Order: sequence, then C-alpha cells, then structure tokens
Amino acid sequence: MFTGIVSALGKVTAVERASGLMRLRVDSSYDPAGVDLGASIAHDGVCLTVVETHPTGDGMSHVVEVAAESLALTTLGGLQDGDHVNLERSLRVGDELGGHIVQGHVDGLGEVLAVRQDGEGWRLKIRPPQTIAHLIAPKGSIAVSGVSLTVNEVDAEGFGVLIIPHTWAVTTLSKLKAGDKVNLEADMMARYAARLIEARRDA
Repeated sequence: MFTGIVSALGKVTAVERASGLMRLRVDSSYDPAGVDLGASIAHDGVCLTVVETHPTGDGMSHVVEVAAESLALTTLGGLQDGDHVNLERSLRVGDELGGHIVQGHVDGLGEVLAVRQDGEGWRLKIRPPQTIAHLIAPKGSIAVSGVSLTVNEVDAEGFGVLIIPHTWAVTTLSKLKAGDKVNLEADMMARYAARLIEARRDA
C-alpha cells in the first residue's frame, strides 16, 4: 500500500530489455540501509520489487524488474536513461496517511489534454480510459503517475486537477505536456462502491 505522496525523485541510469522483461536501475536520495531486498517501491505509481541495492555518494541505486504486462499497460516501457520517475516507499504501520490509499496497480493510461498555469499553481486536464471514467468524480481522489490528487472537475472530455507549487517542484508532473501519457489509478473506495452497485444490479 502507498499514499500517493512522492518521497523521492528517481533518475533512471540504466535500462535493460530481454525476453519481455525490463530491468531498471534507478538512482535516488534514499538511504540504502533502509531499503531491503524485496522491498516495494512505487515507480510513477507502479508497485515494483527491489532486486538489487547499491550505495552511492549521496544516496543509493536500486534495480527493479518490470514484467511484460506492466510494460504494456503503463508508461514504464517508454523509460530511457536520464528520465525521472516519482518514487514512494510502501506504507508502514503508523505512517501518516497524507494522501489516499493507493495500491500501486495502474488501472490504465490517461492522456494529458492541457497544461496551464493558474495563479501560483498549474491545472492539468486529462482524458482517462473509458474503463475507469465512471470511477472519477469531483472532489474524489486519483493517483496520476503515483501522485495523489483531488479531482476538481469532470466533463465529457475528461477530468481536471490542480497542482500546488510544492508538488509541481518535487514530482515529474512539471514535465508533462499535451499528448503525454500518465499512469492512472482510480480511488480504491470508488472501485469497491462501483462493484457493489454492479452486484446489486445483477442480483
């Protein structure tokens, strides 16, 4: 489980592809003493397992493996050396739930329709896949590339979110432009509510 609060910005330093699997090496400011082999770290909202760790001068380097399904359904397949990714360590018992409950299981790819500055913040307009459009509601939560955000408006084109200056500065959202793809995970509570409604309708 995660909260959608990015705790580090990682830099991709190596990408290896073989037999449908991709290995990513990512540098970050994390303390290597606090990251065990097998630990879960969300990369742009995708939960991945750490298979190697290496200390560096100002943090650590870790390696994760991305399976073919994740490559097909998320933005990770397009990563290249030098790209940055939003990182979040898995939630521990007693940690503050600063965002909302995020599972690290991407529901689909959204398309950025517009990026514009609004005062000191920025507004994003995103078109979600039809499979999750019904799960997105004004004032609800959604994870965009691993970042917990509040939905401001919803219309026939998609939904809008407002990014505050801090989030803009410490995540990859500031790199987005119209036409880019983003990983979307709908609010877990909305998903269960929709499933309950379907079950009652089918009963």
